[in-house]
Amino acid sequence: MNLQYERITNLCGALNLPFVAQGYGAAVQNAAKQEVAYSDFLEELLKTEMAGRKVRQQNTLTKMAGFPAIKTLEDFNYNFAKGVKKAQIEELAGLGFVPRTENIVLVGPSGVGKTHLAIALGYRAAQAGIKTRFTTAADLMLLLTTAYRQNNMKATLHRAIKAYRLMIIDEVGYVPMNREQANLFFQVIATLYEKSSVIVTSNLPFGQWDTTFAQDTTLTAALLDRLLHHAHVVPIAGESYRLKHQRQAGLIHPVIREQM
Repeated sequence: MNLQYERITNLCGALNLPFVAQGYGAAVQNAAKQEVAYSDFLEELLKTEMAGRKVRQQNTLTKMAGFPAIKTLEDFNYNFAKGVKKAQIEELAGLGFVPRTENIVLVGPSGVGKTHLAIALGYRAAQAGIKTRFTTAADLMLLLTTAYRQNNMKATLHRAIKAYRLMIIDEVGYVPMNREQANLFFQVIATLYEKSSVIVTSNLPFGQWDTTFAQDTTLTAALLDRLLHHAHVVPIAGESYRLKHQRQAGLIHPVIREQM
């Protein structure tokens, strides 16, 4: 290592240019071989820094999102998920719904791809630099109930809810909530209303949501009013994708469901 290279590396460290430091040696050799102009050499180094920072940001936001697994739209099986309009999903994949603070509600029986779509859209958002958070309704209620009983709701809402431009709440309706939990969930939706976007998945048609929210029809109506005011509803029908192999083997029989 010559002294100039060492000085440049130290300067990159002081200026927080780690990717310039990493790519400098190879860039110098390439520039010498290709007789690259000084301005072009500098531009390529700066592009290297920008590209490296983008990848680092994408990795950080993806990790912060807390996805249980990485799912992509390219891997989604439109042939299996009945009723899903590919054109609608492709439009949503453009992420224009986020700056417009619109919501997405994916409704259908278990196993038809609701969570896959929710994660895939969230992953697309994180890759685009949008601060995203994934949680299940059960985990969210545990977090909020603990915060409420510890008199820490304001700080928790700010840190775990308001801090994100896109919130994904999975499995609404799978576990009934008591009145306290229903009120806390309403606070989340009211807090995010017209400020951030929400993606919600549920196995229940909207007419049955009160069975989840402590049989409180008034609260449920107010919650749905805010959630659906600026929302894209994606109904999905069909049998569970996860059970398809058992059906094919004749271990279980298909169940006929009404389209939602």
